[in-house]
Amino acid sequence: MRLFTWSARRILSAHKQASGGSREFWGWLNAVFNKVDYERIKAVGPDRAAAEWLLRCGAKVRFRGFDRWQHDYNGLPTGPLGRYRIEAIDATESCIMYRGFDHLEGLEHVEEIRFNKCIYIEDACLERLSQIKTLQDSLKNMTMVSCGNVTDKGIITLHHLRNLEWLLLSDLPGVKDKDQTVDRLQTALPRLTIELDLA
Repeated sequence: MRLFTWSARRILSAHKQASGGSREFWGWLNAVFNKVDYERIKAVGPDRAAAEWLLRCGAKVRFRGFDRWQHDYNGLPTGPLGRYRIEAIDATESCIMYRGFDHLEGLEHVEEIRFNKCIYIEDACLERLSQIKTLQDSLKNMTMVSCGNVTDKGIITLHHLRNLEWLLLSDLPGVKDKDQTVDRLQTALPRLTIELDLA
């Protein structure tokens, strides 16, 4: 039985091709995809529930011990609770938004997150992500490219990710004082390597 046949990426692609689509409808639909089902998290565990959320929104995940990125909702592996742990998240062009970030609670093995062309990622998302204790311990690499709603304030909140080793910041028009922002991050995280491609 196929549990979910339309991903957000397919729907967004169809939206780009359709004429006369309503912006409010797509905002509502993306909010539905991001709704947190706490009972589902209890039933299947945080990694499975987060993977379902991410794939529903058009992102990809890579599980610990696997090289292949998982992008097909219906192809999510099954097995005993806790067998598949998310190690990396690629949210490129996905519709993940703040409303869904509670799905990240309890993920203990995420080492890499990529935010590329994520139109709903904003400062509040980065602040929320930075407050999650398990991510403060596990996250090592982060990419932030072409996320127009991210400002200096959001980037500075990443200083809570105490084990962050590498950060790429590119094409972020909301970051206005890059030197001060980078200096504050480097002061808080002296082992952090920051690659910049900001205007």
